[in-house]
Amino acid sequence: MRADVRHVADGTHLVHGTHTNWVILTEGDAVTLIDTGYPGDRELLLDSLARVGSSPEAVVAVLITHAHTDHLGSAEHLRAAYGTPVYAHEAEVPHARRDFLHQVSVGQVLLNGLRPGVLPWALRALRSGGTADVAVAAPEPFPRPGPLDLPGRPVPVPTPGHTDGHCAFHLPRAGVVVSGDALVSGHPTSRTRGPQLLPDMFHHERAAAVASLDVLAALDGGLLLPGHGPEHRGPVRDAALLARERAQ
Repeated sequence: MRADVRHVADGTHLVHGTHTNWVILTEGDAVTLIDTGYPGDRELLLDSLARVGSSPEAVVAVLITHAHTDHLGSAEHLRAAYGTPVYAHEAEVPHARRDFLHQVSVGQVLLNGLRPGVLPWALRALRSGGTADVAVAAPEPFPRPGPLDLPGRPVPVPTPGHTDGHCAFHLPRAGVVVSGDALVSGHPTSRTRGPQLLPDMFHHERAAAVASLDVLAALDGGLLLPGHGPEHRGPVRDAALLARERAQ
């Protein structure tokens, strides 16, 4: 299996998995991995590391935007097999352990089943391991405030709403915002193209998700790397404000 790897900025790669993206930040021989795709994306994940001249042994940390299965898929595998620390916002740590689960339910999917794209997306999600147990045994909160001492020097930016502990990551030196599911540019269950919130059924608290768009609008950057959809070039502020307008 070949991964769809895009070199989008210096030391920054966006990878498209099964309807979900992850980001690889490189610095010398070391790598920071932001999100990991579905469990069924593991071969793609490993191939993406090889495509940027790296390996799972070189991943110094996995950063999780949030603990939904399509972003957490291989985090525990990397932690258990290679000792890679898995970091998340402190409010997301228990979610990653699966002390609880804030994720769209089968019932919610069925209630939305007549919406265009929902059932095909759901079937592919199931085939990709969407209901698998991906709990991380020992996730950790971010080790320090501000820029993390990791390749890319990512800055965690709390953006709750999609989940309670959702975090985006700002890369000030590269002018990049990795937005996870707080701001996307497309999804198989949405007819909208370009900056937007995911459909309502995916958010734990929609009002907070809308409010977090103002947080993203305050970040300086000209490249948005979302959890779903293609990269979006242009001021991140404009993208966030457009998504907020569309959410009204």
